[in-house]
Amino acid sequence: MAIGERIRFFRNLRGMTQKYLGIQAGFPEKTADIRMAQYESGTRTPKQDLTNALAAALEVSSLALDTPDIDSYLGLMHTLFVLEDRYGLTVENRDGDVALRFDPCMGKDAASISQMVLAWAAKSDKYHRGEISKEEYDRWRYNYPKYDTTQNWARVPSKELRDALAEAFKDKLTTD
Repeated sequence: MAIGERIRFFRNLRGMTQKYLGIQAGFPEKTADIRMAQYESGTRTPKQDLTNALAAALEVSSLALDTPDIDSYLGLMHTLFVLEDRYGLTVENRDGDVALRFDPCMGKDAASISQMVLAWAAKSDKYHRGEISKEEYDRWRYNYPKYDTTQNWARVPSKELRDALAEAFKDKLTTD
């Protein structure tokens, strides 16, 4: 999720208008809503000092607004929080073991990612039971979704091919 989307998410969560948030971040009242609309739409990207001011106004860490960096522990945690907000990721403590799952009841996107993660879990189980090799497992992961047989993936012809076929058969097409 881009920074503009995160700003909008937290602004809406806090029940703030763009104008109110912009004023709290230090913009003049006259242009506060315009500036916030630019940041939320992605036409402008806030510099770090503004990100910090927005985070303070929204009462969140600036890490919660920034595009998460999965190469740091804190960045990875904020990535997981975004997945919770967007796709219904839940974290559970199961007798000292941590379990992450996507709640398919959280909407279409959550249901889709849940199916994908279940396919990954099935392939991982096969690898750990010795039914497939590490090479087969890695081939599946690093080429995903190419070798995923659990979903209905459709290949869509290129635009060039679609255009060529439409041109070739245009006299046979009927428009009712």
